[in-house]
Amino acid sequence: MNNSRPIEPPPSISLGDIYFVVFRHKWKIVIMALLGVMAAAGYYLLKTPPYQSEAKLFIRYISDSHSANPSDINTRVTSMTEGESIMNSEMEILTSFDLAAQVATNIGPEKILAQLGGGNDPIAAASAIHGNLKVEVSKESSVVHVTFHHPDPTVVRPVLAEIIAEYRDKHLQVHRAIGLSDDSLTEETTQLRMQIAQTEDELRMAKTNAGIISIEDSEKSYSEEITRIRRDLFQAETDLAEHQAGLNELAGRTTAKAATNATSSAANIPADDLAKYKTVCTQLAYLQKSEDNYLFQQGYTEGNILVKETREKKAEATKTKLQLEEKFPALLDLDIALPGTTAVGTTDGTDTRLSASLPVRIKSLRQQLAQIQADAAKLDTAEAKIADLTRKKQLQESNYKYYAASLEQARIDEALGPGRVSNISEIQTPSPAFKDFGKFYKAIFLLLAGGLGLGLGWAFLIELVLDRSLKRPVDIQTKLHIPFFLSIPDLNQSSRTRLAAPKRAQLAYNGKAKTEAGGAPAPVNGSVELTSSEVNRRLQSHYDALRDRLVVYFESINLTRKPKLVAVTSTHEGAGVSTIAAGLAASLSETGDGRVLLVDMNLEHGAAQQFFDGRPSLQIDDALQSEKRDSAMVQENLYVVSEGSNTERLPRALPKRFASLIPKLKASDYDYIIFDMPPVTPTSVTTRLAGYMDTVMLVVESEQTDQSVALQANALLAQSNANVTAVLNKTRQYIPARLHKDILGGEQF
Repeated sequence: MNNSRPIEPPPSISLGDIYFVVFRHKWKIVIMALLGVMAAAGYYLLKTPPYQSEAKLFIRYISDSHSANPSDINTRVTSMTEGESIMNSEMEILTSFDLAAQVATNIGPEKILAQLGGGNDPIAAASAIHGNLKVEVSKESSVVHVTFHHPDPTVVRPVLAEIIAEYRDKHLQVHRAIGLSDDSLTEETTQLRMQIAQTEDELRMAKTNAGIISIEDSEKSYSEEITRIRRDLFQAETDLAEHQAGLNELAGRTTAKAATNATSSAANIPADDLAKYKTVCTQLAYLQKSEDNYLFQQGYTEGNILVKETREKKAEATKTKLQLEEKFPALLDLDIALPGTTAVGTTDGTDTRLSASLPVRIKSLRQQLAQIQADAAKLDTAEAKIADLTRKKQLQESNYKYYAASLEQARIDEALGPGRVSNISEIQTPSPAFKDFGKFYKAIFLLLAGGLGLGLGWAFLIELVLDRSLKRPVDIQTKLHIPFFLSIPDLNQSSRTRLAAPKRAQLAYNGKAKTEAGGAPAPVNGSVELTSSEVNRRLQSHYDALRDRLVVYFESINLTRKPKLVAVTSTHEGAGVSTIAAGLAASLSETGDGRVLLVDMNLEHGAAQQFFDGRPSLQIDDALQSEKRDSAMVQENLYVVSEGSNTERLPRALPKRFASLIPKLKASDYDYIIFDMPPVTPTSVTTRLAGYMDTVMLVVESEQTDQSVALQANALLAQSNANVTAVLNKTRQYIPARLHKDILGGEQF
């Protein structure tokens, strides 16, 4: 036996669990089922099937001829193939309470309520119609099945016909605009006509202010003009760059010639001042080039901040140059070549004029481009306003067309008369009244099934929620997670008049007492047997099986020493601890030559009271002495003693006394020492002595021991380092063996 791997609970309710619940609570289920049968019989005898009338409507399409959206000019027709939501909407119209109330008013509340308790309350009549009306639509179908039930056969057909008529009117009201009379439509049409005229005037004025006739033509003209100016501007900039490169080449040749002449003039000028003069000249040339670039290339105005800063720097550089020339007049004779300029004039007059005219041309082209772009920007602003006015006019015209069409349609509807809906046809007109046995038998079936269902629900509610007791071996395995030995059946299951086993003597010495000389009791060969032969016959096999399980368990944990200490306890009185302890001890004594000692640890009532007129003659100390224990022998190899006397100090003194007895017990020649222990409680001696035992056998009384109590007892024993095993006592076999066999459930009855 492997106790290191607890059995996990099953993932769901098994078939055996269902069988157990059903057969355990079979009488509850049978009683509730019988009540259901009685209710169904009463319904059958007291009620009569209601009358019903059926009709079928075919809806070809949904026509919103008067859309609430003015932008929707034409009639909006929705095909029935567009989704089930359309049919669901129609069903909502058919089953609306407003429609039922209108039908009740038309038919008469007193006529509808005549066989429903009487009265003339229109709300009650509408509720009766609404509750007995059934509307169904098959999937992917445009046919609506309408059924009406009522106890009065003379009312069924007229009410259904009135429902269909009111549905037609309601359908027409829902799918047309609300609150649009002929007068309001005429007034709205006139106002829209005036608004359209005003918008046209504003649109004409906006085009006049912009100086355009057609926005598209103006945009095209501006685009072509901007393209032409940019092409001319790029060409002028290219020509200027070519001429500037030629002038720079000429200036380079002239600079080399002037360098020789400047050498003699600059001989008397300090080198620092000469370098400063050249730097100033270079800076002036760079600033002049920058100014020309800002004005002619990029088209900046005179007030631009870059142009102003360049001119300020140019003035400072000119002032420095003049100061140096005044200090050193020889600098005037120097011919300094500057980058991007020429120190000498050119012999080609045409080139000089061309270099001067190209920047002017470029500036003019830039000004033209800026003017054209400004005009195009004004056109964009005007275009936005004109587009808004155009859209406004189109919307007003659309609304005008809608209201004009609505006015015309209203006049047509008035001429045709109300309630004419051509898209709804009657496939089947309301049928004559006939009895609805289907609904009648359905109610009877629901009563029958309801009784059985309530019984099953009651049984499962008790089993799964209210009753938390441990009932079967599987409960021990899945809920307590401790090694399980055996399930012992309840002897009272087959006979209610038989007394419970723990309440009467189970063991008795079948020999007669004899005395030796001097009055001392003499040993007599006898046997321990259950008082009732029937009880003995039915339980002996279970005690033998329990013995075998215990032996195998000790072998599995490699416990080979002797004696082996076994404690038998439970969570409450009457669980059968004394009976099981006595039966186990008797069965162990029959396995061989080894001796078995049964010790009654109960202070008041226990197994020891079952021997020799209610009290054993020896205590545990005497049983450990071979010369005294013979009088405690009740059958071969079986001895029965008790621990201490019934005093108030014994529960406090027992653990200390028992600790002193442990060496003597382990040194004794018994194979097994079985202790009949009191129930496990926080204050009982069982929890204090459990740690001395090789195993503590926890007896769980089926259907009486609560799961939480058993878990608490197991936790208390675990705190004492006890090795806990379990026996399920007084189990009842509810399930017939042919339906479900439980190997751990013990003998089947």
